[in-house]
Amino acid sequence: MNTPSLTRIFLAFLRLGLTAFGGPAMVPYIRAMAVERKGWLDEPSFSLGMSLTQLLPGATAMQVAAYVGLRARGGAGALAAYVGFGLPAFLLMLGLTVLYFSARDVAAVTAAFTGLQLVIVALILHAAVNFARRYLDTLASRLLACLAGVWLGLKGNPILAMAVVCILAVFLLRNEQGGAPARPTPTGRGPLRFAGLLLGVLVLFLAALYAVNPELFRLGLLMVKIDCFAFGGGYVSVPLMLHEVVEVRGWLTQPMFMDGIALGQVTPGPIVMTGAFVGYAVAGLAGALTAAVTVFSPSLIILCAATPFADRLVASPVARRVLRGSLISLVGLMAAVAVRFGLSVHWTVAQAVFALAAFIALRKKVDILWVVLAGAGIGALAF
Repeated sequence: MNTPSLTRIFLAFLRLGLTAFGGPAMVPYIRAMAVERKGWLDEPSFSLGMSLTQLLPGATAMQVAAYVGLRARGGAGALAAYVGFGLPAFLLMLGLTVLYFSARDVAAVTAAFTGLQLVIVALILHAAVNFARRYLDTLASRLLACLAGVWLGLKGNPILAMAVVCILAVFLLRNEQGGAPARPTPTGRGPLRFAGLLLGVLVLFLAALYAVNPELFRLGLLMVKIDCFAFGGGYVSVPLMLHEVVEVRGWLTQPMFMDGIALGQVTPGPIVMTGAFVGYAVAGLAGALTAAVTVFSPSLIILCAATPFADRLVASPVARRVLRGSLISLVGLMAAVAVRFGLSVHWTVAQAVFALAAFIALRKKVDILWVVLAGAGIGALAF
């Protein structure tokens, strides 16, 4: 296998990050680049990494990128890949967020975001349907999903719902077995030491925020909590952020939060980059930077710490059941979010027709970027 420089890793993932629309849909492109074209990893190593990242919290494509960097050049390679892949999304989100908050009173902008909010309702419902068709295959799984959805509908804490469903899943989903035995990963203890180093840096960063600006500290601590519980990919962050940012702290209104999700869909990268939008709303540029750093750091630390034990984790039936429980709870949480978002819209016949058309387009596999852009354009003209 080839050993690339850190600069090559950074630039390769920076190029991928510029077109990283669709979240997990980017994983085959990462594989084609890292395994087939550049030979940084062999196929068994990459397959093991894909299985591992599915068991860990964080945005799937970001985690796979970090895993490739980790196997290619150790901890520094993981950081180079992670930053390179996420940097385009952050910069574009930051630019659009600044424009959003400076032009919110312009009628055309307001109308455009009305159209985008309709698309977001359709998008969340579409995601809920996809997850339901994939993971709700038994009566027990459907009941657990309903439990999580009803709890969030009653404005309960979604993290508590996820924890309860995951615990129940360990006992109820006995048919969920571990993955196929994987070959051991000869990474040594380097990734574990690097995880400890990153954890120390994150703690020092949070301590510095607490000393300088307690508001930024609270923002950073919240984003750390959200990332630690984002099992199943970036979409899990939506109900978590909705609860914490809108209901508990009141930093954003629900329509503003929907606008942030819409901007996250216009830009490449994971939907969890909405955290930068939240951060800017709370504390400007410093808030956006703080949120972006803290909403991605924990999952990178966990990935580095888990990689030396990847073969055992992938083969663990308990880990598989916990992951399945997280995904089942996500179905209920996403359905509840779709209902909540739908209730916040002041519906007209035209808006209902447009939202239905957006949902049908997504079900027909029209690229999400085109649906979002159409929502903005039609909203500016018609609403």
